[in-house]
Amino acid sequence: MRINENTLLEGENVVLVPYNAEHVPRYHQWMKSPELQQLTASEPLSLEQEYKMQRSWREDDDKCTFIILDKQRWADPRVQKEQCMMGDVNIFLTDPTDPSLAELEVMIAEPSYRGKGIGKEVVHMMMCYGVTKLGIQKFQAKIGLDNQVSISMFKKLHFHELSVCHVFKEVTLEMRVDESVRTRLQETVCMKERDYTQTCSNRQELTAQ
Repeated sequence: MRINENTLLEGENVVLVPYNAEHVPRYHQWMKSPELQQLTASEPLSLEQEYKMQRSWREDDDKCTFIILDKQRWADPRVQKEQCMMGDVNIFLTDPTDPSLAELEVMIAEPSYRGKGIGKEVVHMMMCYGVTKLGIQKFQAKIGLDNQVSISMFKKLHFHELSVCHVFKEVTLEMRVDESVRTRLQETVCMKERDYTQTCSNRQELTAQ
């Protein structure tokens, strides 16, 4: 989506930035992992195909993608940007007849960042963005049955089980956005929206406040 091409979302521990070409090499290395391929139901791509996919995610109107960065590391201008990458988070508009329905995916690719609440923070931030900027009223998450960690996280975030597909070995979880959900997001999510280009030129301001 073009809507987030210059959007930075600042959370407590993470920064969400647009998926740009500079992120592709690190992302490509991640997706060589058989574990991540299994967890994301993805096929390995060549580097050229990965760049093409990145352009698709930027241009297509039914995809909204952010790269997840370690906020503290990214705020240090001495650290290379790709060394701050932790994973990615996506919203897919899966039904052309219902733009208020979105599929939500999050991947914490770097093992050292797992189990620290990063996924929960990122999902909450992306839900806030989806509700306020994209008009999302219903979120779904499709997760492999063997990914119990992710299933448990989404259920703790009040997603409920909608269906199980044993053929594809995945479960679909869902959350409808009513007033109670909106209130909970507003009260619990710490997030600031910033201009990405301006913030890149002065990264240390994120920790100076």
